[in-house]
Amino acid sequence: MSIESGRLTIVHVSDVHATEDRALYGSIDGIERLTRLGSYLADVGVTPEAIIVSGDLAERRNPGIYPALRDAFAKLEQQAGAPVLTVLGNHDDPDASRVLRGHETTHYRTVMLDGLRVILLDSHTGELGAVQRDWLRTELETPAPLGTVIAVHHAPLGSPMPSLARAGLADASAFLDISAGRDVRLVLSGHFHHALSATVRGVPISVGPSLSYHQVMDAGPQYVSGHDMPMFSLVHLLPGAAATTAVALQTPRPLFTSPLTIPTR
Repeated sequence: MSIESGRLTIVHVSDVHATEDRALYGSIDGIERLTRLGSYLADVGVTPEAIIVSGDLAERRNPGIYPALRDAFAKLEQQAGAPVLTVLGNHDDPDASRVLRGHETTHYRTVMLDGLRVILLDSHTGELGAVQRDWLRTELETPAPLGTVIAVHHAPLGSPMPSLARAGLADASAFLDISAGRDVRLVLSGHFHHALSATVRGVPISVGPSLSYHQVMDAGPQYVSGHDMPMFSLVHLLPGAAATTAVALQTPRPLFTSPLTIPTR
C-alpha cells in the first residue's frame, strides 16, 4: 500500500464482457482474464489501494455469469490484497448483478479508503438521472481528507472515433456541473474500449482500455471493430497530480533486451 507515501495506486479495469460460455467472439474468457490480471499484479509486485472495474462486467444477455464474476472478483482481491470495487455498464443486468458485493440494494455508493473517497456511480441506462445526480451533489458537498475518485462506466465526453463520438454519458453536462470545483481528483470510465485522457471544466478524466478487446482505431466512421488486446490501467494519484498508464496484459516477444545503464549523476 502507498497511502503513507502520498502516492496512491489504483488498478483500473474496464469492459470485462464475461460470457456464460467463456468464449466472447469465440475465444475471449473474461473470467480467466481477471485471474490472469491478479497473477500479473502479484508477479510484478503492484500493491494497489483498490481495483476499480468500470462497468460492462458481463456481456449483454448473460445473466448467469454474475455468480462466477462474484467469485472471480473475490479471488482477485486475494491475489492483489486490495478491495475490488465495481460499477455497472450498459451491457450489465441490473437485477442479475445484485449477487455482486456492493450491489445488493443499490448500484451506486461511496467507499472510503483511509481518507480517499471513491464514489461508484450507475450509468447502465446511459445516464445517471436526477435522483443519482442529487445524491452525488450531496456527497460532494463535504470534501474528503484525500480527495475523491469517481467511477462511472460512460465517460462524460465523447470518443475521438466518429462511430463513438456520441457514446459518452447522456447527462454529462449536469454531471460536470456537480463535479467541477469539488475535490474530484479523477473520474475513471470505460465503454470506449480504448484509452483516453482529458480535462473537462477542470475535472480530470481517464477512460481505461478494455480487458476484453481493443478498438480498431481506423475501422472507419460506419463501423466498430475490435482486436484481441486485453489491457488495464495503472493509476497513480500524486500530490497535486494524477497519472495513468495503459498496460497490456499480453507480453509480446521483445524486439530487444539490453542492460539498464543508470547515470552516476
